[in-house]
Amino acid sequence: MRKTSTCAALLVLCGLTAIVYAQVDEKPTNSLPNPYETVKDWARLPDGRTWGSTSAVEIDRDGKSIWVAERCGANSCADSMADPVLHFDQTGKLIKSFGGGLMIAPHGIFVDREDNIWVTDCTCTGGAAGAGGGARGNAAAATPAAPATKGHQVFKFSKDGKLLMTLGKAGGGREPDFFFQPNDVLVAPDGDIFISEGHASAPGSTARVLKFSKDGKFIKTWGKLGTAAGDFDQPHALAMDSKGRLFVGDRNNNRIQIFDQDGKFIEEWKQFSRPSGLYIDKNDVLYAADSESESVSRNHDGWKRGIRVGSAKDGSVKYFIPDPVEKATGTSAAEGVAADAQGNIYGAEVGPRALKRYVKKPSSD
Repeated sequence: MRKTSTCAALLVLCGLTAIVYAQVDEKPTNSLPNPYETVKDWARLPDGRTWGSTSAVEIDRDGKSIWVAERCGANSCADSMADPVLHFDQTGKLIKSFGGGLMIAPHGIFVDREDNIWVTDCTCTGGAAGAGGGARGNAAAATPAAPATKGHQVFKFSKDGKLLMTLGKAGGGREPDFFFQPNDVLVAPDGDIFISEGHASAPGSTARVLKFSKDGKFIKTWGKLGTAAGDFDQPHALAMDSKGRLFVGDRNNNRIQIFDQDGKFIEEWKQFSRPSGLYIDKNDVLYAADSESESVSRNHDGWKRGIRVGSAKDGSVKYFIPDPVEKATGTSAAEGVAADAQGNIYGAEVGPRALKRYVKKPSSD
C-alpha cells in the first residue's frame, strides 16, 4: 500500500535479504463524502449524573450494546466513587455499571472473546499532556509520580463487573516495571494481551507496546520514543484485523503502524490522519478518530479533525465525518471510536465530554 518498491527491488537483485519500507507522503483526506448524521445525547445516564471526559468506547460481543468508560462526570475519577464503566443497550438505556474507586482516568476499553471487559487507567489527565493528550507533553509527565494506591494499571473484569485480573503496579512503574500511562488494551483471539504505553512526548517518555500471555505473564515489548519504523510517539490506540495484524495508532507521529503479533514491522499508513482512536470491525472496515489536528497538534497542518472510515485490507479511505468545530483550541471530536454490527459509529469525546452516535443518512442507503 503506497510504499516505494524500487529500493527493495534493487536489494533483491543484489542478493540481499533486507527489505526497505518507505511510506509515500499522503495529502490530507479531508474532502471525502460524509454519509452519516449525528445523534447527540443518545446514551442516557442516571438522574443527577453528567458525562465526564471519555476516550473509551467498545461494542459488546452481541454486536449491539455499547461499553463506555468515562471519567466520573469530570476528567478524573480520583476523588469519586462513581462507577466509570458503563454498559448501554442499543437504545441508550444503561444496563449496568461498575469499577468505582479502582481507577483515576479510564482511557481504553476492550471486550474479549470470553466477554471479559478490559480497561486501561492511563492516569494521564491534567497538565500539557493531560485530557486530550497534548502534542508534546512535558518533562514531568515522563516521570512516574510518588507511590500511590492506584493509577497506571490495566483491569480485567467479568461482564458482571467482578475484577478478575490487574496488570501493573499501582502508581506506575518504568521499565522493567509497568505501566506508566497505558493507553489501550487488546486481547488477540488466542488470548495474548497487547497494551500500548506512553502518553507524553518529552525526552525520556515511555513509548512502547507490551505483550502478555493469557494469564498475565510478560512475554515481550517493542518500541521506543522516536520517528523511525517501529518507534512510537504516544502509541494511543490498538486494533487487530482479520489476518491478526496489530494496528497501532502512533498519534504524535501522525500515522498508523502495522505489525505482526511478534512486533515485526509491516507497514505504516498516514492517510488516516492523526489517530487517537482505532477500531476494525469483522468486515475489516477501519475506523480512525482524529481529535487533535488543527487544535492540540501544531505539526499536522492541512489535516482536519474527525472520523475517517476505510479499509484495513488495502488502506483506502472512503468516508470522513468532520468535527463540526473547525478551529477548536483543545481536544474536540471523537478520541475513541467503535462501530456496531449495523454500522452505527460511536465517538467518545474527551474535551466536549460526550458520547455521540453516527448513523447512515437515509439518502445514503
